[in-house]
Amino acid sequence: MERLPGFRDFYPEPLPHSDVGSADARQFIFDKWRATARRYGFREYDGPPLEPLDLFTTKSGEEIVGQLYNFTDKGKRAIALRPEMTPTLARMVAAHERNYKKPIKWFAIPQLFRYERQQKGRLREHFQFNADLIGETDPAADAELIALLIDTLRSFGLTESDFVIRLSSRNAWSDFFKQGRGDAAHEYEFYQAIDKLERASPEENEQKLTALGFSLDAVNTFIKSGKPTAELQSILDNLAARGLRDFVKVDYHVIRGLAYYTGTVFEAFDAKGEFRAIAGGGRYDNLVKLISGGKVNLPALGFGMGDVVLLELLKARGLLPKFDANVDVFILIEDENLRAPSLKLVQDLRAAGYAVEYSLTPAKSDKQFKRAQELKTTFTAKFESDAYVRIRNLKSREEIVAGANDVANHLG
Repeated sequence: MERLPGFRDFYPEPLPHSDVGSADARQFIFDKWRATARRYGFREYDGPPLEPLDLFTTKSGEEIVGQLYNFTDKGKRAIALRPEMTPTLARMVAAHERNYKKPIKWFAIPQLFRYERQQKGRLREHFQFNADLIGETDPAADAELIALLIDTLRSFGLTESDFVIRLSSRNAWSDFFKQGRGDAAHEYEFYQAIDKLERASPEENEQKLTALGFSLDAVNTFIKSGKPTAELQSILDNLAARGLRDFVKVDYHVIRGLAYYTGTVFEAFDAKGEFRAIAGGGRYDNLVKLISGGKVNLPALGFGMGDVVLLELLKARGLLPKFDANVDVFILIEDENLRAPSLKLVQDLRAAGYAVEYSLTPAKSDKQFKRAQELKTTFTAKFESDAYVRIRNLKSREEIVAGANDVANHLG
C-alpha cells in the first residue's frame, strides 16, 4: 500500500530510498528553529490540526475551500485540516489575550495541509516555523521579527552570500494606487497583479494593469526607484545597528498575495534564485479583530518558513550534517551470568544521559561487537566480574578497567 500523493514518509538515516524524507534532517531543522526563537524570547504554542472551516473562509474568503482538505464530521460540523497557522493564532490570542503581557512573542512548528497541485518545493503537507509578534505597532517590532528570520537562517550556516530578505510595504503600494486614482473596489486585484509580476509575461502584466487603470512602465519605474518609506527606513536603521543590514534590500516587487497584510511585507530568497521563497511574512494589523468579530483589536506581524524549500537549499549548499545513530555506549554481554548487572549498568548510564545499546537476547561476542561498530558507538563496556567493567574507546582504542559504579566518570 502506497502513501498519498504529496505526502512524505520520514525514515531514520541512512535512508532506504531517495524518495523518502529524513527524520534526522527534520529534527535537525526543528532544533535550530526552536533554539533561535527562544534566544529571541519567543514562547512555543500549538493548536489543533482540525479547525472549523469558517475560521479560514472568514480570513481568506470562500475561494480558499478549493485548496483545503475539508469535510463534514460526524457532528455535522464543517471542518478543515489547517492550511496555515495564523488564523489559529488569531483565534487563540483573541480568546485569552488578557492573560498575557504585550507584546506577545510566540512561535509554533505546525504541520500544514493544502490540497493543491504538487510542484518543486511545494507539497500537500509540510512543516512550518511560524513566528509572530502581537500587540506592537512600532517598526521596531518589524525589525525584531526580520532579525529573527535572518538569525534563524544563519543558524544553519547560511550567510549573506546565500540569501537575501526582500523588504517592501503594502502602505507604499497603497499610496501608489491612490495617487494613480485607482478604483478602491479593485485595490486587492491590483495587489495580486503586482504579486505575479515576476511570474507572468510583460504582455500579461500590461493587460492586467491597463484594465485597472495603470501602466506597466509606471509600475516598473516605482519598483526600480526602490526608495524606502520612512517606515522601511526605520527598520533598515534598526537592522544596521545590529550588523544585519547586508542581509536586506528594499524590493517593491514583493507585495505578498494574501489579502490580510496591512503594512511591511518581506520574503527570504536564496541569492542564486534557484528555489521558491524560503520564508515570507509581514504585518497584519486587522486579522485578530476580524477573527474575533470585532471584540479584540491587536496589531500583529509574523512570518512562516517551510521545511521543504529550506531542506532543498541546505542540501544544495552542503550544510546538512551527517546523521548517525549517536550511540555513546554499547554494553557487551559475553557471559549471560552477568546479564543482570549489565542491565543495571545500561539503566544507570541512560539515567546519566548517555545513549546506550546492548543485545536484547544472547548473541556471540563478534556479532555484538559488529553491531556496536554499525551503530558507530563511541565506547564499548563489558563486565569482567561482578564489580569491574572494561571500557574501550573505539576511536582511540584505549582501554581501562573501572568499578561498576564509576563507569560514567570515564566516558568523557
